[in-house]
Amino acid sequence: MVARLLDLAGIERNRVQLRRVSAAEGALFANYVKEVSQITTELGPFDTSKYRLRLAAIKRALGTRRLRWLSGMEHRLSIEENVYGEKTNPELMQEVLDESIQSEYHKALILEMLELQPLSVREMAEISGLPVYTVSLRLNELENERKAEFHSHEGTTARFASLVASPMSEAKAADDSDYPLLKDSDHIKVQKAVSH
Repeated sequence: MVARLLDLAGIERNRVQLRRVSAAEGALFANYVKEVSQITTELGPFDTSKYRLRLAAIKRALGTRRLRWLSGMEHRLSIEENVYGEKTNPELMQEVLDESIQSEYHKALILEMLELQPLSVREMAEISGLPVYTVSLRLNELENERKAEFHSHEGTTARFASLVASPMSEAKAADDSDYPLLKDSDHIKVQKAVSH
């Protein structure tokens, strides 16, 4: 699930590794450390400031009830039988999982942008790189979930705002420091989009 979210965010999935090793498997642990060190060296440094918005969206998406439930039930739904003695089709399970991950990531990305300032659908599409249709669709879902709402309009352009706060924005408010979620180029895009 995390690997798929990293793919959606444009971050190399190999940057995150999860390996299970027993305390009795010292040689295996050493091999894993060597392997992961080699992978990260090949990938080069990771600039967190460039991906701040996307990392915040991944964190928010992983905290959603939908993805937490699916990650807890994935094995059970795809391996074990249900009460009718049937197993879930693995392709169908993967399709549901992929759609859920994508949907929750898109909604989380939109909410992270809307916490910074009210934005129009076009501005959100420009900042996130998502198609206008996708932003509109996910924004509608967020409005139905009462997580976003119409905020104001400039001429015929509607602006929307978030109705929920992320842990990151709460920490920012409590810390009272400048911790921008958008990378500098995204701030420039917002300013250009707002000024048009």
